[in-house]
Amino acid sequence: MFLANENFPLPGIHLLRKHGYEVVSIQEENPSITDMQVIEIAIASNLIILTFDKDYGELIFRYSKENPPAVIFFREKGNTPLAAAQLLIKLLEEGHIVFNNTFSVIEGNNIRQRIYKKGQ
Repeated sequence: MFLANENFPLPGIHLLRKHGYEVVSIQEENPSITDMQVIEIAIASNLIILTFDKDYGELIFRYSKENPPAVIFFREKGNTPLAAAQLLIKLLEEGHIVFNNTFSVIEGNNIRQRIYKKGQ
């Protein structure tokens, strides 16, 4: 379901897994790969990228030939390594937001989404 970029905290990854979400971790499986390689893995495995890296927007909308299933970009790390995961779990449990085929920017309680078609 999710592909946690190298900068996504391990405690947050563990919390997501504890709540039943499948999370592949770049930090655990492919440290030091490029952002484009992360995108390629996300496309090949149909995973939503979780990241704190603002460069993904430019990479996807300017340079990618194919878009990943989705990207969730957290602008703020929060006060603890669990903050982003806790927020994501809350959003997923509420069920009001669809992340597929979107570039989502989460900043505090504000969420902006840019919808794109996969493969566009």
